[in-house]
Amino acid sequence: MTDTTIKEPHYGPSALLTPANAITVGRLLLTPYFIYLFLHEGATWPTAGVGALVAFSDGIDGVVARRQGATRSGAFLDPLIDKVVIMACFIVVASQGKLPWLPIIIIGLREIAMTVYRSVVGRQGISIPARQSAKWKTFVQDFAIAFVCLPPTKNLHWLHVATVWLAAALTLFTFWQYVIDGRRTGAGP
Repeated sequence: MTDTTIKEPHYGPSALLTPANAITVGRLLLTPYFIYLFLHEGATWPTAGVGALVAFSDGIDGVVARRQGATRSGAFLDPLIDKVVIMACFIVVASQGKLPWLPIIIIGLREIAMTVYRSVVGRQGISIPARQSAKWKTFVQDFAIAFVCLPPTKNLHWLHVATVWLAAALTLFTFWQYVIDGRRTGAGP
């Protein structure tokens, strides 16, 4: 009797061309279209739909990577593209006066600091795994943008402001957690 089970491909840690990486890069390539829709159409269902596709693809690439094998390229690309996508969207939304600049600046500075920190501790051979709180941070950041783009919430400025400030607070909290995690593993300052 033969086994007819279809097995998913498995990629080694050095693989570059993987389905998970394709989804990650697709998210980056779809972001300018979301920005175009937001700037030219405003808060519409198509704008929100493309934004949701960009946001949800972040979770999908993680699921695919876990099933088929995480790679060093994915571990590098995914968080980098996440930062580029979220900051590009925040900057565009704030430039239209829909969100205040200060929490977005705080988020941007944290993202730069986190990238530098991961690079420094990475050179020491230390990898700091993602925390569940960082996933919540990303979720709240996505909703800070989504509330501006969804037709039912587009005029609820108080909700936009509250959500982006909550995102900024979670962003700072997760950075503090990562620094503590790094110190526990023996990473330098």
